[in-house]
Formats: sequence, C-alpha cells, structure tokens
Amino acid sequence: MPTQESIKLVFVNRYFDPDQSATSQLLTDLARGLAARSLRVHVVCCRQLYLDRDAKLPSHETISGVTIHRVATTSFGRGRLLGRAIDYASYYLATAWALVRMLDAGDVLVALTDPPLISILAAPIARLRKARLVNWQQDVFPEVASQLGANPLPRRLDRLLRRARNASMRGAAMNVLISERMSEYFAHNGVPASQLCVIENWADPASVTPKPVSSSALRARLGLADRFVVCYSGNLGRAHEFDTFLVAAEELRADRSIAFLMIGGGAKMEELQRLVDARKLENFVFLPYQAREDLGDSLAAADIHLVSLLPTLEGLIMPSKLYGILAAGRPAIFIGDVDGDVARVIRGARCGSTVPIGASNDLVELLRIYQRDPETRAAMGERARDLLLGRYTMGSAIEKWSAVPGIKPAHPNAAAALPRPSDQ
Repeated sequence: MPTQESIKLVFVNRYFDPDQSATSQLLTDLARGLAARSLRVHVVCCRQLYLDRDAKLPSHETISGVTIHRVATTSFGRGRLLGRAIDYASYYLATAWALVRMLDAGDVLVALTDPPLISILAAPIARLRKARLVNWQQDVFPEVASQLGANPLPRRLDRLLRRARNASMRGAAMNVLISERMSEYFAHNGVPASQLCVIENWADPASVTPKPVSSSALRARLGLADRFVVCYSGNLGRAHEFDTFLVAAEELRADRSIAFLMIGGGAKMEELQRLVDARKLENFVFLPYQAREDLGDSLAAADIHLVSLLPTLEGLIMPSKLYGILAAGRPAIFIGDVDGDVARVIRGARCGSTVPIGASNDLVELLRIYQRDPETRAAMGERARDLLLGRYTMGSAIEKWSAVPGIKPAHPNAAAALPRPSDQ
C-alpha cells in the first residue's frame, strides 16, 4: 500500500522551466509551490523552448525540488501544420514510454493541454499503472480549432476525439478547469459535476505590484509620459480580436494625447502592425514580449489595459493576461461577450468595462471618459488589486490544488473543500 510520502505527483506538459510560454510559467509556479510543501513533484516535458526549437535542454534536472524528465522529440517547429503534427506525435510517444516506466500504483498523473488531447493518452496509462488521473484544462481542443476554422481533422475523426477526451475526463479522479464557463461546458457535455472543479490561473502579487505610471521606466523610455496610454499586453492570436480597437484608434488618430501600446506577439499582432503601417496610424507603439522580471514595469506603463476574446470561444479559453492586469492595479476594458468569463469578473469587481465586438464608438467614448477621470481609474485599480489578492494569487491556487484528490490524503470533507463554480 503506497504511503502519502511515497506517492509521486507527475505533471505532463510540453514545456517547463526555463521556458517562458504561458502554460510553462503556470506549471513552473505550481510545481515549485507543491514541491515546497514536501510533495514529490515530477514533470515530463520536451527538451526545446517554445521560442527556440533548437534548444537542447538537459534530459534530467532538478530545479527548486522539482524533478524534470525531458524527453527527446522532433523539432520541426510551428511553421507548418505537418511539422507541428509530427512534433506532437513524437512527444506523445516519448511521454507514453516515460510514464509507463515512471508511474507506480497510487501516483497522481496531472495532464495539461499542450499538446492538445493528451488526456486521451494519459487515461489508459494511468489505468495500466494504477495511478490516479487529474486533467488540467487550460483550453479545449479540438473545439477551439473548429471555432477558428483551423481544424484539419475530418468531421468523423473530430467527433471521435471529442468522445475519447470526454471519456478520459469521466474516468479521471478530478478535472481542473480554469473558468466557470469552461466548467459549464464540460458539465453540458456529460462530465459529472462531482468530477469538475474550478481553479483559476493567477499572477504573483510580489513580482507585479501597483506602481504610478510616472515610475514606469518603459513609459518614460518610450516618450509616453504625458499621454493617456491604452495597452494590450501578451499574445494577440487567432482567438482574439483587434478590429474594434483598431477602428477606435483610427477615430482617435488626430488626438495626440492618446497612445495605443501593443506589447507581445502572435499571428494577429503581426497583422495588426501591417494594417497600422498601411493606414499610417501614428498613435500605435509596438514592442516584443518583455522579460518576465520586467512585467510589472511594462504593465505599469499603461493607464488602462485591453483584453479581448472571440465570443465563440467563451468556455473554451480564458485569457490569462487578466490576472497580471489585476496585479498591476489597473482597470481593464474587455472586448467580447458581455456575459463571458472576463466580463463577469470585471463587472463583479467593478474594475473596468466591457464592450461588444464591433462597438468601436462605445470604446472611443469609454476611453475619453477614463482619460478625463483619473480618480475613477485609481478606484478601479484598487478594486482590481484587492480582487487579485483575495482570489487569484499563486498561494490561493496552491491551497486549492492541495485539496484535489490524491495530492493530499483523502478525508471525509475532501470533495467539499474543492472549489465549484457556485463557490466563486
């Protein structure tokens, strides 16, 4: 009979520290936090970095108490669909072999969603090795690809994979979702509520703290000290929308007091920059991703932040950039579904506003109102920070994860300790 001290907690995700992609950072935070609680934490990942397919990281390493197993995979990169598919397949195969050798009875296997649908692979291996499976859903595939018109799978195979994924979730000890709408989606698709819990992503309130805009070195370096800065920070990809604020920026092009600061990358960020150049808009500033240690300063450069998500992706994706904005003590304007996850958070905390996609005139009016009213912005920023501290810190997430079955010994009230959508 395995003891709690002998049980391993094994995470599976393609990237881990020192990689700086979103899921890697979240997993690194959680794995280190649980290892600090004397849990035996292992991670199975690849040897590359998200932005460097030629990186050759060590095959085995221990960082902050976390044992890292980096499997060898192909490295064609994300440029072509076939190469990406081969990279995924090689990771699936190498990871399957590593897990069969590594897992013991009673261990807990936590499967993330990079690469997609890895729970389908993890479920039979967990059964074979008598381990417990926990799925950590950062996004929902193949639905996301289908909604974006980028799903290469035949319809019959798509349906088969959805059924297999849902079956893997029904067979899991627990499924951790990152938003209420995502939990609602899986409940609607037949996963029992007793096997669903919501543990939102987070930001570190120690590394990102509220700062006055006047103290942002980035803002001063860009010459934006005397302007009202509207920022979009992070990935601007196919799941997001920029036409609403691009049209708003065109209407405001003659107003030299307002600047749009775009920090990050993604397919749509490149497209946006081409359109801005073509339309000769001078009220945009583009920067690449900033180093993680500089995130607090770059977020502080803005008076207000933008977040966007296509309405068809509600329940399938939750924009994690929201938590950094809250940590920085800045109000946010969400462009998307007025009943979406981000809209619910902003509305509940009164720390910003929401506009539907296409409502550029409404966005222009909101920006002018916020520009004229620094006191309202400051009050919203304080409420944003309070919300972060009360609900979305790494410490809070680790406490919730510690109640997930298998991570701590079961006790009569274990299920009651898990956060449900109605508890949020």
